[in-house]
Amino acid sequence: KHGSWLNQAEIELAVLTKQCLDCRIPDAATLRQEVAAWEISRNAAGTVTKWLFRVTDARKTLKHLYPSRS
Repeated sequence: KHGSWLNQAEIELAVLTKQCLDCRIPDAATLRQEVAAWEISRNAAGTVTKWLFRVTDARKTLKHLYPSRS
């Protein structure tokens, strides 16, 4: 249900890169304008992160990092 703030930040940066920064931006002022417009749109849409990798999945895939509780 909840991910770490770092995971959420990484996801948002990936979305920003894909949706907004996929073209050449000539200068810093244009970059700021583009990111500000994307941020307003993203916040207005009220997007949420849907976590698909659950603890049970992690315990199967990453056994050495997520030991099962006994």
